[in-house]
Amino acid sequence: MGKPLITQRRGKGSPSFQAPHHRFKAEVHYRGIDDKERDKIKGEIINFVDDPARTTLLMVVKYEDGRQLMLPAHEGARVGDEIEEGYNATRNVGCVLPLEKIPEGFPIFNLETEFADGGTLARASGVTCFIVSREGDTVLVKLPSGKVKHFNKRCRATIGNASGGGRTSKPMLKASVQMFKRQARGQLWPIVRGVHMNASEHPYGGKQHHGAVLMKRKGGSPGQHVGSFGARRTGRRKR
Repeated sequence: MGKPLITQRRGKGSPSFQAPHHRFKAEVHYRGIDDKERDKIKGEIINFVDDPARTTLLMVVKYEDGRQLMLPAHEGARVGDEIEEGYNATRNVGCVLPLEKIPEGFPIFNLETEFADGGTLARASGVTCFIVSREGDTVLVKLPSGKVKHFNKRCRATIGNASGGGRTSKPMLKASVQMFKRQARGQLWPIVRGVHMNASEHPYGGKQHHGAVLMKRKGGSPGQHVGSFGARRTGRRKR
């Protein structure tokens, strides 16, 4: 009797396929909306933290009220630099402002999808977004993928580029580097193709007659979902 497929094991939710949250350093989000956030509040960068959960370097910011938070660092950040956050903050690199206060063409990152959600988009190393135009209460932003999307004008973002640019330009050189990189986040690697497995371990396995019936029913188990499941038709369309 064969082993469960990788899709079945991942769907079960065993620890082997879960991210190692106990190794991650902190939750990264902006301050909550309060009276100081509606005006502006100053903070000082006191330290940097390398979090295995993220490709961007994190900076520890100590605010005037004594609170400390971790935020994705911007390119060129240094210990001792001062940043501002709030509606009336200055438009300098590293400052956090709502989209309605940031001029068009400014590079931004760590963008909020919804107002006051803490920042969810453009947080990877070296990425940046650009404000394209404004339409009423919405702001048109070009994302790193090239897609242009509408956002609420009150959504906050950080001015500048995310730190760690050029990370993907460095070659891996050997497989062990890729392995340790994946292990740090609990990712599955390497991924073996089904046609290279035994026939008892995968529907596509075996030395001969590779493949299986592509049409799978929608209510099947995760292991059966190899190919076209719930498809109305397969093959080339007749002209």
